[in-house]
Amino acid sequence: MATKKRFDWILLVILMSYFMILLDNSIIFTGTVKIAQDLQLNQQTLSWISSAYSLTFGGFLLLGGRAGDLFGRRRVFQIGLVIFGIGSLLVGLSVNAPMIIASRAFQGIGSAILAPTTLAILMDTYDGRARVRAIAYYGAMAGIGASVSLVIGGVFASLLTWRVGFFINVPISMWMYYLSVRHLQKDGGQSGKLDWLGTLSSLFGMSALVYSIVGTWGKLSALILAIVLLVIFVYQEYRTSQPIMPLRLFKNRERIGAYLGRFLYLGAMLGFWFITPQLMQRQLGFSALMAGVAFFPLTIVNFIVALQVARLTAKFGNGRLLTIGIFLTLIGMTWMSFFTVSTGYWLGIALPMVIIGVGQGLSLSPFTAAGVAHTDVRDAGAASGVVNVMHQIGGSVGLSILVSVQGLFKNQVIGFHYAILIGAGLLLISLLAAIFLILPEKQK
Repeated sequence: MATKKRFDWILLVILMSYFMILLDNSIIFTGTVKIAQDLQLNQQTLSWISSAYSLTFGGFLLLGGRAGDLFGRRRVFQIGLVIFGIGSLLVGLSVNAPMIIASRAFQGIGSAILAPTTLAILMDTYDGRARVRAIAYYGAMAGIGASVSLVIGGVFASLLTWRVGFFINVPISMWMYYLSVRHLQKDGGQSGKLDWLGTLSSLFGMSALVYSIVGTWGKLSALILAIVLLVIFVYQEYRTSQPIMPLRLFKNRERIGAYLGRFLYLGAMLGFWFITPQLMQRQLGFSALMAGVAFFPLTIVNFIVALQVARLTAKFGNGRLLTIGIFLTLIGMTWMSFFTVSTGYWLGIALPMVIIGVGQGLSLSPFTAAGVAHTDVRDAGAASGVVNVMHQIGGSVGLSILVSVQGLFKNQVIGFHYAILIGAGLLLISLLAAIFLILPEKQK
């Protein structure tokens, strides 16, 4: 059991590192207009600032998770911090399209190392009630960080410059590195070699899959390549004695339900986070700053609820809490689909956001807990990698679907209505996954 002092510092390192990743995504959401103006980018080039990051982030996630298992969590975590910090500096210094796109791709590698490694460190460090509480904070950060970062990104884009949001990661990365040296336990990792065939097939297969979603040309060819490479990857994981993603992770129904449910849930939520600020700016006349501030109803409620998750989990159980959370998110998302300009912000967006905030606060931590439930210490990094793969790929797929649906309609409000309904549909399937896969395991 972790002591109070140990809990404070290690959890700070974990949460701050995770927050840096979330901050970067939200700065891109709220700062795209300013970035395009400063670097004179067209819409297609601008999209690659996000796509380049998504490609490397999604591609390297499984490798990042397994590397911590094999070579030591602290060492791999520190490598991720260095890559992420340097990448952030280069993004902030970018003067043209090739530089910012390449820098974002490099930064994505750092994120792919940090995201699963921080969760694996959490699993190694805490047990019992301390682990439940730590996972609750980690899961809460996924929602709170994304929402708060929209506000921070809006402040930087409107009052300062979008570059500040990337520059600020440099001193934070340095501070996290120092704290990791001081407070993270040095570990030597496990004996064994890295599965290179599995590594390369997963790297290029996942990258091709992400490209087939976010790319601009040759998407069908990329999808075919992704399927071929991922089939090779799965076969390799089946036959090798030291897999990068042990297939035994998928033998537990609770984890399967968590992976599927998280994929669908994040698909709905990332699409919601992306298209809602644009709706508020274009239909309600909000500035980038005000669009970020307008997420406060969701953010504040999410924060309050997330702090209660550890206590509520002990009372109701992880599976029941997750089911309630997804259901409330579904209610809020369905309500928001009825937005019209005449209903305005408070009735059409703010009040549904309160319901979504409660649901999100109750969902993301239990999703994380279920995704790493009943795993051996040797598989903690790999399980964390799969959790983050579902988070990242699900978000990319959902974002692509919701944006595509909205783009089918010339009237943005009507497009928003149908896009949000599709998001509600994803949440409904996520709810069914929780009911039929996660709840039965928790009730045994």
